[in-house]
Amino acid sequence: MRIATFNINGVNTRLPNLLEWLEEARPDVACLQELKATDAQFPAKAIRDAGYHAVWKGEHRWNGVAILSREEPVVTRRGLPGDEKDVQSRYIEAAVDGVLIASLYLPNGNPQPGPKFDYKLAWFERLIAHAGELLASGAPVVLAGDYNVVPTEADIYNSRSWKKDALLQPESRAAFARLLEQGWTDAIRERFPHDPPPWTFWQYFRQAWERDAGLRIDHLLLSPGVAARLSDAGVDREVRGRARASDHAPTWIVLD
Repeated sequence: MRIATFNINGVNTRLPNLLEWLEEARPDVACLQELKATDAQFPAKAIRDAGYHAVWKGEHRWNGVAILSREEPVVTRRGLPGDEKDVQSRYIEAAVDGVLIASLYLPNGNPQPGPKFDYKLAWFERLIAHAGELLASGAPVVLAGDYNVVPTEADIYNSRSWKKDALLQPESRAAFARLLEQGWTDAIRERFPHDPPPWTFWQYFRQAWERDAGLRIDHLLLSPGVAARLSDAGVDREVRGRARASDHAPTWIVLD
């Protein structure tokens, strides 16, 4: 079972890139973030013609998450619990072939300090609480998405120019570490325990792609039962180098 996460940065703008990658990589499940499309604007027919069922939660201009699957997914949640006033489309969860899979888009948090960073940390607390409940259920779970967190200094090309960014703040990193301490396995770090991990994001300016000035902010976290089935993990970095590409590359795992 191949499960991928891909911040598409505009599902309609990058639709040709998405369809090309789906044809090449043929994931069983693909979690998308940053759709930048309303529910009605989601390209359901093109996705269906590519051989995938889809469930999604859109939002005008910003955010938006989706799960594409060869097997029909059964939606279990269309939002992260804990704040009924939060209307941003950042979380969707579905059961696919015996595995509970979430596609999540954690808030960026910039500029910090300020209300956007406060929202990021509050959202993180809600995620930690819900993730703990999922673990306690004993279900096989994959939490896949753009976490907007660089976990450690080893997960960035050079942190010098990023010191004030919300992605690297001690509070962001501490929240991610607390999430892992519940018992989740960071699949890419598990696959690359000693070597520098592959980057998943290269910003559009300062020739970041050309200089390979990347970061690792897209993660797949696995519950213990799923982690025991992990056979491979990686990043399809070449997708980032294509014309009109997203600034993220697909990140994936393979389960026995």
